[in-house]
Amino acid sequence: MRPDTAASHITEAERLLRTAAQYPGDREPLYLQAAAHRELAGDRPGATALYDDLLDGSPADPLLIRALKAANLWEYGHEAEARAIIEGVRAAKPTDAAPWEITAQTLETHDELEAAESTLTEAAKLLAAPAELPHATVSLITTRHRIRRMLALEHDDWDDRADRLHTASVPLDELHDPKRLWSLGSSDPAELQAEITRLRSELGTYRTALSRPFPVAVLHWPEAELDELLAAYPELEAEYPTYRAHLTDIEASLRELAQAGTPNLGIVRATVPSYEAFAASESTHPSAAALLPQYATTLAARGRATTWPPAQDAACWCGSETTYGECHGSPTSP
Repeated sequence: MRPDTAASHITEAERLLRTAAQYPGDREPLYLQAAAHRELAGDRPGATALYDDLLDGSPADPLLIRALKAANLWEYGHEAEARAIIEGVRAAKPTDAAPWEITAQTLETHDELEAAESTLTEAAKLLAAPAELPHATVSLITTRHRIRRMLALEHDDWDDRADRLHTASVPLDELHDPKRLWSLGSSDPAELQAEITRLRSELGTYRTALSRPFPVAVLHWPEAELDELLAAYPELEAEYPTYRAHLTDIEASLRELAQAGTPNLGIVRATVPSYEAFAASESTHPSAAALLPQYATTLAARGRATTWPPAQDAACWCGSETTYGECHGSPTSP
């Protein structure tokens, strides 16, 4: 269950820090999660301390950490320092979408719409050239579309591309029209319900940015690992009756999440030794089925997830020797 009080967020942050001490190789993603929980608890100086601890080392993604630190600093009165960090992030020209989008959202939050738009335009020039864009870059140009709509700017090529990539039933221009918020003051139940539907659609589009760069992940046990798991813990056979059913359930679950509007989906490969170590760290017996989703979330937070769905011509996630389009990505697959 996700914590929803300051105390529970602090408790979760401390648990993540203990886990980081046990698994030094996964320190960076675990510290980022812990910092996010400290922010949610209102302990913003504590979150800054964690960002600084990471930056004092040799982090894998220093620009992402700096962007998150700037967002946090601005929230508790350190505007000048936050602005300086933001300028440094922009000057470094990140090759990933996340630092750009976090930086732009920080500027937008503090009514710096022109600066947010120019930040995202600079990012689009660097990242939006490929014909097939990753989800994070689609989210970036969609955010840019929204901010430009608020600034009453004419559509450009990237706005047109964001429109083409948008799959929800409500067009982006309608979702991003600032005047639509006025309808929330209506006394007509039908108008209010229509606006609620539009806002839900918009929330689905931006959930990636709101939830930090950790995917919603599903466990994949390779066949040999699943056999070993069930031999050691037969209580889990109810979760995994057969290997074929396991593969079918993975694809079906991810498709259901995607249809519900959940972005940033992934698959994490499980192993029995890793699972047993995680169970020990949680003081729980590995036969407890309730531990499985927690294990998946922890692996994803450590950066172990692969994005789903893969490209149609890429190798299928299941490990078969066929492409995703010919295997689990086939229209005839469950």
